[in-house]
Amino acid sequence: MQLIKIKGNSYFIKAPTNTGIYTFKNKNCILIDTGINNSDAKKIDEVLISNKLHPKYIINTHSHLDHCGGNYYFQNNYTGCLIYTSYKEKLFIENGEIFPSILSSSNPIKGLDKNRKTKVDYVLDYGINKINDEKFEVISLKGHSIEQIGIITPEKVCFLGDSIFSHEILDKYSLPYYYDLEESVNTLEKIKEIDADYFVISHSENVLDKDEIVKLSDKNLNNIEKYKNQILELLEQPLTREDILENIAILNDLSMNFKQYYLNFSGICAFITYLYNKGLIDCSVEDGKLYYFIKEN
Repeated sequence: MQLIKIKGNSYFIKAPTNTGIYTFKNKNCILIDTGINNSDAKKIDEVLISNKLHPKYIINTHSHLDHCGGNYYFQNNYTGCLIYTSYKEKLFIENGEIFPSILSSSNPIKGLDKNRKTKVDYVLDYGINKINDEKFEVISLKGHSIEQIGIITPEKVCFLGDSIFSHEILDKYSLPYYYDLEESVNTLEKIKEIDADYFVISHSENVLDKDEIVKLSDKNLNNIEKYKNQILELLEQPLTREDILENIAILNDLSMNFKQYYLNFSGICAFITYLYNKGLIDCSVEDGKLYYFIKEN
C-alpha cells in the first residue's frame, strides 16, 4: 500500500477497499473508510506512519464491514480518534448484528460476518461540515446501503464509497448488492451532477474525472436496467424469489458461495421490491409459496 496524491491535501491509499486521506498542516488526518479488519487497518496505519501522519478523524461512508471493519483498530490504538458517519449508518456500525439480520431475515445465520461494534462520535449533517477548521461537503448517496454518504474535500475531490461500481466490479460480479434500488437509481443520476473535479470509488484502481464518472454512472444505470428487464421477462410466468435468483444466476453465469448467495438473494429482493412498488408486478401465495408475476393491465 502507498499514499497516492490526488490534489492538494487529498490523497487515497489503494487497497481492496480504498481509503481516502485528507491531511492537515499539523499532520493530523482524516481517514475515509478503514478497510475490512484489523489486518487491513494495520497496513493502512503503516502507510500513515511512514508519511508521519496521525489518524485523528474517521469518516465512514457506510456501515458495510469492508468500510468500517478497521474502526476498532484505530479507536484502540489512537486515543481520541473520532468517528463520523450518517445517522442511520451509525445505528448499523454500533449494532453489528443488524446487517446480517437483514440478510438472514432472522437472528443472523452462522457464516455471515458481523461488524465489530465501534462507537460513532458524531453524526454528520448534509451540506457543509467543519472538521479541524476545514470545510467538507457531505452528500446523500443512498441505495447500496441505508444512508450512505459521500465526502467532497476543499480541492473538489469526491469520495463516493460504494454508491457507484467500477468497470472492474461490474465486469467481475455483474450483480452488485443494492439495498434500495430506487434510491440507487436516483443516486447514480445525482452523481452525474456533482460539482467535483476528481472522483474516488471504493473498489477501483483509478481516480476518475468528471467525464469518466458520467460515463460510469450510465454504465451502472444500464446494468440495473438489464437486470430489471431480465426479471420482468422471467416473470411472464409465476416464480418465487428463489426461482428468480436461480434463473438470473444461470442467465448471467453468476457463481456463488454461501455468503454470496445471501447477498445476491437480498439484492434480487431489492429489484422485486422496486418492481412491485412501481406496480409492474403482482404476487400471490399458493401452497405455502409466494409467487411473483407480471401485473396485468
